[in-house]
Amino acid sequence: MLRSLRLLRACVCVLIAAGSAASADEPSLSQTPAAWTTGGPREELLPKFSSSQSGGPANAAVLSAIADQRDGLHGWWKRTLPVQAGQWYQFSAWRRVRGAAVPRQTAVARIFWKDKAGNAPLHDFLAQTTYREGERPRAEPEYPGDDQVDGEWVRTFGVFRCPEAATQAEIELSFRWAAETTVDWSDVRLTAVAPPPARKVRLAAVHYAPAAGQNSAEKCQQFEPLVAKAASGRADLVVLGETLTWYNAGKPAEDCAEPIPGPSTEYFGALAKQHNLYIVAGLLERDQHKVYNVAVLLGPDGQLAGKYRKVALPRTEIDGGITPGHDYPVFETRFGRLGMMVCYDGFFPEVARGLSRNGAEVIAFPVWGCNPLLAAARACENHTVVVSSTYTDPKANWMITGIFGRDGRILARAEQQGDVVIAEVELGRPAVWHSLGDFRAEVLRHRPER
Repeated sequence: MLRSLRLLRACVCVLIAAGSAASADEPSLSQTPAAWTTGGPREELLPKFSSSQSGGPANAAVLSAIADQRDGLHGWWKRTLPVQAGQWYQFSAWRRVRGAAVPRQTAVARIFWKDKAGNAPLHDFLAQTTYREGERPRAEPEYPGDDQVDGEWVRTFGVFRCPEAATQAEIELSFRWAAETTVDWSDVRLTAVAPPPARKVRLAAVHYAPAAGQNSAEKCQQFEPLVAKAASGRADLVVLGETLTWYNAGKPAEDCAEPIPGPSTEYFGALAKQHNLYIVAGLLERDQHKVYNVAVLLGPDGQLAGKYRKVALPRTEIDGGITPGHDYPVFETRFGRLGMMVCYDGFFPEVARGLSRNGAEVIAFPVWGCNPLLAAARACENHTVVVSSTYTDPKANWMITGIFGRDGRILARAEQQGDVVIAEVELGRPAVWHSLGDFRAEVLRHRPER
């Protein structure tokens, strides 16, 4: 999303609320302090509010909320301005949090769309998530994310579409709950921009169990016609199974392990380049005395684009001498940000949440077996598409090869050995729920710290 937004260079500024470089018809905060109001849920919860004419990035003016030794204080700065129905807007503001606070929870910017009566309007599209699907959802608050960092200052940023029935936007800059903490806001802007480009991606999963009695190279080669089939379906990403060179090998895992990059990544890299797509494959990696269960990402240039070492190991892998990983890397692709998890990871919400927290929009999931309800949960709780490839018989009522949408719904699933399933998803627009709005954006601000 952020990569696409960087292309939006031509824009018209309609609000510069706390900046030093104000437009001719929009004075800076220091000249119009009455443009903002302060408030909170209850008088007894209010922090102290103050403003200054300088001190922010580029020495811009600053809006502050300061808490004493009491925790639980809650208050905000607010401003309402007219907006154009159906217009896309870019919000940005710089925030600084000083004290013992959790910044992502303590300093929260929100945008409320309102109609001429001051009520939240309905969106002009139909909900495509499972709850009350096909109805027009109400416009819930927008939650900008965090973007650039400049010393103590972090930019809060997002691009949003104003509903057709909205006539005004209420900007709220909140302080929440922390004791002995100061939150500063500066250079707040709401800017009309062109619509961000659509980002439709075609995701493929392969349901194939390699035959026994073959070496690692021969097992890899069995996937060539299946990758070609996915390519003929215009897939951008193809996900293969877990530890595919070990499956049905009849020997210890360490005997199937290889360096990464190594022979198998070279083979799949050549396939990815031949078909101009991304491939995720499950392999075993040897790194000196250690063996890891890994998912590797091969890019359309034929090169290794990334790897993920399985974090959550089942007892059989622990007893077999596999070493766990500890990171949740996310990789930029030409269609969006991709994370990977492997098999037993699906039983633990921390793995998918770690990937989502690091920006994953799609999670590739090579998996021998897992509860499909948990795969759906990992997708739904993070609003992240999950693409799984398993060896499990589809009739076993266990893990499936398929694509789980951002609401946890199965978009496509394999029914038999050799199936290649493909689903097209739109990553450039949020999945909006009734009562929740864009839940993925809310996770950043609402997720518990522990």
